[in-house]
Amino acid sequence: MAEDDPRTLVSTGWLARHLNDPDLRILDASWYLPDMGRDPKAEYDTGHIPGARFFDIDEISDLRSDLPHMVPPVEKFMSRMRAMGVGDGHQVVVYDGAGLLSAARVWWLFRLMGHMDVAVLDGGFPKWEVEGHEVEDLPPMVRDRHMTVRRQNHLVRDVTEVAAASKLGSAEIIDARSPGRFRGDEPEPRPGLSSGHIPGSKNVFFQDLLNEDGTLKEPDALRTVFETGGVDLSKPAITTCGSGVTAAILSLAMERMGKSDHSLYDGSWSEWGLSPTLPVAKGDA
Repeated sequence: MAEDDPRTLVSTGWLARHLNDPDLRILDASWYLPDMGRDPKAEYDTGHIPGARFFDIDEISDLRSDLPHMVPPVEKFMSRMRAMGVGDGHQVVVYDGAGLLSAARVWWLFRLMGHMDVAVLDGGFPKWEVEGHEVEDLPPMVRDRHMTVRRQNHLVRDVTEVAAASKLGSAEIIDARSPGRFRGDEPEPRPGLSSGHIPGSKNVFFQDLLNEDGTLKEPDALRTVFETGGVDLSKPAITTCGSGVTAAILSLAMERMGKSDHSLYDGSWSEWGLSPTLPVAKGDA
C-alpha cells in the first residue's frame, strides 16, 4: 500500500479517517472521453463521497481557447473555487470515477495555482465504493472561502517551449497516450489531428503506472516503468498526452518518486497534432 502523503496521494482509509475534518475539501473531478459513454455530472448527482463538490474540468478552463480544457485564467479559478467553498487553509482531496484518469489533472492545476495541500485519492471512487465506504447524493453545504493564488509558472509549458526542448533535447518529453496512438497506428479520438508523436519524445502509457485496482504503483515500480520507456530521469521532464489530462498522471508519478523538475505541456497533442507546421514522428521513436 502506498504511503499517505497529503501533498500527492492518500488512501481510501486515510480519507475515511479524515472525512469529518473541518478543513478538508473533497472534489469529484471525473471526466471522460466522448467514446467512453459516461456522464460525470450525472454520476456525481447519483452518488459521491460525502461532502464532495463537482469540479467540471471542461468549464473551469480557458473558454477563450479553441483547445480543450486549457488552464483557466487565475481570476476564473479563484472565482470558481470561492463559489465551491475551497480556499486558503484547506486540505484538498481529488478523486474521479475511473480510479485514476482525470483527478491528477486537477491535482496539478491546484499546484500550478500555488495550492500545495492537495492530494489524489488512490484508487478513486471505484475503490471507495467497493470497500463499502459511505456514499451520498446530497449537494454539499458551501460557504465562500478566499483563495490566494501564486501561480507556479515553472509547472506548465507552451508549444514554443516544447518545440525547443524537442529540437535541443534539453528535456525528456514523455507522452502518456497509448502505444498505438504514440506510434501513429491508431486514430486520434479528436477529429483533425495528425497521428504520431512529438519528435524525440518517449512513450510511458499512463495505465502502465497503475495497479489492477486503479491505484498508483509504488515509487520503485514507477521508476522502473519510466526507465523501461527509455526515459532519462536525470533530465528535466515535460509530460504530454492527448489534451493535458493523463499527462498529469505522469507528473503525479514523478512527484511520488521524488522527482520535482517536471512540467506539463497544456496544449498537448490537441495543439501539436493540429499544426500544419510542427514536425510529427511516427513509429516507436
